[in-house]
Amino acid sequence: RTMWNIIGSGLPAALMQCLYLFFTFPPKKTSDDGETSDDDTETQEMLVKIMLNMYREEQGVEELLAADKLQSLIIATASLWDQCSHSWKVPTGCVLRTISKAQTKNSIVYLQAMDCIKIAIQGLFKLADTLPACDVCEAASIVLCLVKDSYLVSSALLTEFENNDGYQLLLKILLRCEGLQQNEEDRYLDEILDILTCLTTCGKTELKVSGNIVHPQLPHFDFERTRSSGMTVKNLQAFQVLQSIFQKSNDQHLCGRILAAIGTIWAWDTVNFFLLEWTLQPISQFTDIIHLKPHPIQVQFFRLVESIVLDLSYVPHEILKKIQYLIKENIVPFCTLTALQCLLSMTKKDLLFSDIFRDSGLLGLLLALLRKQAKILRKSAGTHLPGVEEGTEKELNAVMLKMVAALTVGSVRNTVILKDYGMVPYIKIFLDDECYRSATLCILEQLSVINYEEYMSIIIGALCSSTQGELHLKLDLLKSLLRVLESPKSHSAFRTCSGFNGLLSLLSDMEGALQDPPSGLWAAVGQNCILELVFYTLQGITAALHLDPVNSNFFQKNGLFEKMAEDLGSLGCFWTKEEWQIPLSLKKTRTFAEFLDGALCSSEPFPMWLKNCIKILNFLDHMIKGTLHLESYFKERKPEMREAFRDDQEGPQAPEEHPVAFNRPSNKLPAWETGGCAIVHPGAVCVMVRLLPKLYKEGHSQLSQEIQCAVVDHIQTLVKSEKSRQVMCGSGLLSTIITSCRDAFRNENHPLHLPLTRVFEKLASQAIEPDVLR
Repeated sequence: RTMWNIIGSGLPAALMQCLYLFFTFPPKKTSDDGETSDDDTETQEMLVKIMLNMYREEQGVEELLAADKLQSLIIATASLWDQCSHSWKVPTGCVLRTISKAQTKNSIVYLQAMDCIKIAIQGLFKLADTLPACDVCEAASIVLCLVKDSYLVSSALLTEFENNDGYQLLLKILLRCEGLQQNEEDRYLDEILDILTCLTTCGKTELKVSGNIVHPQLPHFDFERTRSSGMTVKNLQAFQVLQSIFQKSNDQHLCGRILAAIGTIWAWDTVNFFLLEWTLQPISQFTDIIHLKPHPIQVQFFRLVESIVLDLSYVPHEILKKIQYLIKENIVPFCTLTALQCLLSMTKKDLLFSDIFRDSGLLGLLLALLRKQAKILRKSAGTHLPGVEEGTEKELNAVMLKMVAALTVGSVRNTVILKDYGMVPYIKIFLDDECYRSATLCILEQLSVINYEEYMSIIIGALCSSTQGELHLKLDLLKSLLRVLESPKSHSAFRTCSGFNGLLSLLSDMEGALQDPPSGLWAAVGQNCILELVFYTLQGITAALHLDPVNSNFFQKNGLFEKMAEDLGSLGCFWTKEEWQIPLSLKKTRTFAEFLDGALCSSEPFPMWLKNCIKILNFLDHMIKGTLHLESYFKERKPEMREAFRDDQEGPQAPEEHPVAFNRPSNKLPAWETGGCAIVHPGAVCVMVRLLPKLYKEGHSQLSQEIQCAVVDHIQTLVKSEKSRQVMCGSGLLSTIITSCRDAFRNENHPLHLPLTRVFEKLASQAIEPDVLR
């Protein structure tokens, strides 16, 4: 009530007249530097605070209509901005914005009768030619606030604004803002753009456009459900200003704000995308010129296009055709790369895009481009490529491979097209570069769905032809092989393509790799990486044997377990001499499980050779149980695939000297084990026995015999059950004990004599093979 009494006293009009005088008539300088005194500043703050309190009330605004100073002040801000008092610019703007929010029907009628907006626009047109862009934005934002806020009460001021070329004024002002330095004054530019965005929803009638849905569409897309009563676009004139700015300007800030405004409009109501695209076609038109824009704008634009699919669940076929044409022309490689990444993200959303991009010709285009790049790579093998190849072009090749991989995943038809195009020999070429390898392997794995033999031939051939230093290549090939071997149908192809011999040849090639200290080329690799390669090699063999009697019989009959024992024994951590050492009386004994815990603990003072031996024996233990291919001992090494804005000029990383973190192995037995049988692959037990005498190192006699006893005790627990002994029949374990452990078996004083004899007796109680009797 007190406020109303003050308002009714005539103070609002009096202070408005004061404000008009303060604003339009700058004070004379009172000192050489022209600084305002503290008293003047305090007086100004007090007056502004009083005006803000009064003009927040509609009654306070109504009291201004009796005089002419309100419309005079508005016109002054639009006409005399360059001549007014500098210290009163911000306070005047603050007061007029407060009045704007409290407008009434009477105040709007008053401003309209005075042609206030019309005269203000005329004044701003003149200022736009002379004042700096940031100053014009500050003055224009005040007038635009009055237009926008009044619309909630009446459309009269907006109509006056439109009829007097208001949108042309905004276009002129905003285009003058190109190249402005980023600073706090940009808030007025941003305010104009925000108001202009809001004005797109200001209109008398709803836009009516006929649905033009091109099929196919995603299964869960329903255009009727997109209709709502939210903030829909009704003012195409306002949006055309935004659209024109993007088309005419290459300024990063301006273009970025326009794209953000479009995203905001879509977020207000999903139907807005369709209303705009079926009338003004902004995104479709922007696609034609996006390659001319700065790189960050290209990225922002294609993210906006991506959201059409990911957020609106709509497939914009016409836009996709233009993007595909952009990729084909490849005018700006970075733009091509960003466009392809956009399509890749869409493809991963739904299998429907595998059909869409095949039928549109994109798959064929990518295959043709990759064939060309593969030929270039083949010709330049061993030579240094130009710098451009190391940048965007290389990343483009990687994304093309990812796109082809995404188009073939789950699509046998697309995989057949790739094969019929004769692309398999060219795809293989990309395996050598780690940047391309992940996507290349994915493509080849899809090829295995229609032809396991061809896949196995490629992978086994690449493994056997890889050099000693290509450790990461071997690891990636083995991991791919493991993924394909999950299908039992692949096991036969693995065997017929010499898969077992191929993997065992990897172990043969690592002779001496785990010597301590390492020597030769292996010294630069790191022993943990070598162990990782051993692990994945044994995993591959175990996966190929898994529940496959034919492969298991093949491996056993061809003496490949013996070959495996020989290759593992030559790695460098095992003793290479044949004779057994002089037995000692053991001061302490530990179980195999205790040794394993110590080997996996970095703080345990075990020598490196022993840790490596124990880890390999642990691999064999899980192979015996048929679970090795299910285990994960090593942290997954992510391939070094560069993203869109990453520089990949770094050299190869040095090998890790610290131990790779081993995951604690699972002790669970496989689901098919019943009746207490812990042995699935009896031949692996023979491998463990053959390695038993090689668990030795000069200078570590006590420790060597202790681990030997622990391994024998562990083998004894494996053959404890009758079912396990039945499985071991015909495995040759008795012969292996006699031939590999002859000295320990015959010497009653040897610590291994008694446990070996117990193992022998348990197995002999089941059956004795003729060669054992001999």
